[in-house]
Amino acid sequence: MFDKENLPWLIKEVLQAREPQMIEDKDRLSRHAAVLIPMFKQDDEYRILFTKRTNTVEAHKGQISFPGGRVDERDGSLLETALREAYEEVGLQSRDVMILGRMDDMRTVASNYIVHPFVGFIPHPYSFKINTDEVAKLITVPLRIFLDGSSTIPVNYQGNIYHGLAYTYGGEVIWGATARIMQNLVDILLCSVGSKPRRGVI
Repeated sequence: MFDKENLPWLIKEVLQAREPQMIEDKDRLSRHAAVLIPMFKQDDEYRILFTKRTNTVEAHKGQISFPGGRVDERDGSLLETALREAYEEVGLQSRDVMILGRMDDMRTVASNYIVHPFVGFIPHPYSFKINTDEVAKLITVPLRIFLDGSSTIPVNYQGNIYHGLAYTYGGEVIWGATARIMQNLVDILLCSVGSKPRRGVI
């Protein structure tokens, strides 16, 4: 479907040629976070790096997420937030990230965050330094898992049942805003090669 050698440059070209869809925070009641979608190539296969959050963090306990976090007033930009948080959480140096572009904003349901995602290409292998206060472990998932399609899985989280888009891999469930961000990336890629986007339930 995609030229494996040139996929990062295809993503960069596509993302930089489109305007990301932004969520307007008219009432200024939402919190803002920025995340990095780290992509790398391993054994001729592109993979996405995720973190599994600890059960001691303030929000999204135990969930699969991207490196990233809440916007700090000292951050010069949303991209700076994403890169700062990626360094703080997993030790990823900003100089080692080739930014491919910005994705559409996504809103979390339970925690009322507006998430601003950026896609980056990173080296492999890499000596990550995990902040064990925030990150329980790193998880890498082949990009093809997301291209193969999603499903709707009921997720029991802190006593509430959520029905929505989800991906499963290696016994882990990727759901919520993280799953929707990945679906958005896949839809953009499929549109770029003339394929029909796959729409899941949000």
